[in-house]
Amino acid sequence: MRRAPLVLALLLALAAPHAAMAQDRPPPPPPGQAEPPPMPPPRPWSALSADEKDILAPLAHDWDTFPPQRQSKMLEKAQRWRGLPPERRAEIRERIERWQQMTPEERAEARRNRQKFQDLSPEQRARLHDAFERFRNLPPAQRQALMDRWQSQTPEQRRDAVDHLGPNDALPPPPDDKPPPGRP
Repeated sequence: MRRAPLVLALLLALAAPHAAMAQDRPPPPPPGQAEPPPMPPPRPWSALSADEKDILAPLAHDWDTFPPQRQSKMLEKAQRWRGLPPERRAEIRERIERWQQMTPEERAEARRNRQKFQDLSPEQRARLHDAFERFRNLPPAQRQALMDRWQSQTPEQRRDAVDHLGPNDALPPPPDDKPPPGRP
């Protein structure tokens, strides 16, 4: 039963990007466009396979109240979960556990940061990803020194540092054999 909160959190995390779009009935297509595929039929809990029930167990109590479209999406997510390698599942579980331990303020900050990342251009995202990978590949002592320096700053100092951070201010430059993202 210890898995139930973890599985529920996983499914919610996977479904979060789609939650805003979830509706009982999709909007009508614009004039001249083909009709959307019909809504899937409802799948009562009793009709799910044992494997589906195991993965979706935290939702058992409410499953039959979900609209068919939501049931279908949750079943798709369960199918994807089944196909993930064990390492990826462990990684997701760890993220869920960290999320569950966050305060509401920390979660709100994480959501804001995710939105900021989504608002970046693809080139900016690539540069940020490259910087993160370089940070992750630093020797542990150097990585810890950077984290200690960051944690010793006040929130105002951190905001100022981020606002005025150049692409290589916090990390060593990329290796010479690899050009920066977006450049040949």
